[in-house]
Amino acid sequence: MSFPTVRALVLRYLYLYTRTPVRIVELVFWPLVHLLVWGYLTRFLQQNVGDDFPHEITFLIGAVILWDILFRAQQGVAIFFLEDVWSRNLLNIFAAPVTNADYLGSTYAVGMMRASVTSVMLGGLSVLFYSFNIFQLSWALIPFVFNLLIFGWALGMISTALIVRWGPAAETLAWAVPFFIQPFAAVYYPVDYLPTVLQWIAKALPCSYVFEGMRGILTDGVVNWKELGIATILNFCYLGLAGLLFVRVMLKGREKGLLTKFASQ
Repeated sequence: MSFPTVRALVLRYLYLYTRTPVRIVELVFWPLVHLLVWGYLTRFLQQNVGDDFPHEITFLIGAVILWDILFRAQQGVAIFFLEDVWSRNLLNIFAAPVTNADYLGSTYAVGMMRASVTSVMLGGLSVLFYSFNIFQLSWALIPFVFNLLIFGWALGMISTALIVRWGPAAETLAWAVPFFIQPFAAVYYPVDYLPTVLQWIAKALPCSYVFEGMRGILTDGVVNWKELGIATILNFCYLGLAGLLFVRVMLKGREKGLLTKFASQ
């Protein structure tokens, strides 16, 4: 991996935002809408159900913030690719001496930056509007974020590989793939509330352990490090498999000219 190449690719992506500030709307608007919807739902439940309703219902707000980290990491990879498609720059990138490692490294960096911007914004607004501080998760927040970033990158590579394989008609997968797994990811409810068959799917997703861990901390203050360890192992398996899929599809795309489909849009 060449650091100057990665830096150049990241700078190009950042220039898109400085030259066209309207792109920032996409980065800020939807996370804000989700926070407001779930935040006011949480406040409504707390005020109308009474003392029998647990204070830990604020895990809904925490779930919004943590889910957005995963989603923005995935978007950093998938949207990075589509930005080159929309600007008709894709062939220039892959005609240049840019390796798969350079390209993926830059997308990981962009995904991390996107996640940082939205998580800081959501974290500040959740304190201001709902008196919920995501940092009450303490040191467990570090492995939580780490695992969500890795899984987001893996989903981003899968999204991009599918788009390259199936062509421009599959561009919607850049947004759809994370939501395919959300019902099984235990984002807003525990895994135990899923049907038995779906619980096995949930346990195969590393992000479900993160959201379960968040609820555990908010409920009894205990961190389940064993489940976090399982999540980390699963994440590296997913990242490795997604990387192999991405490299294989890109090689096939260059051999069969699949990338030229995007250049003719």
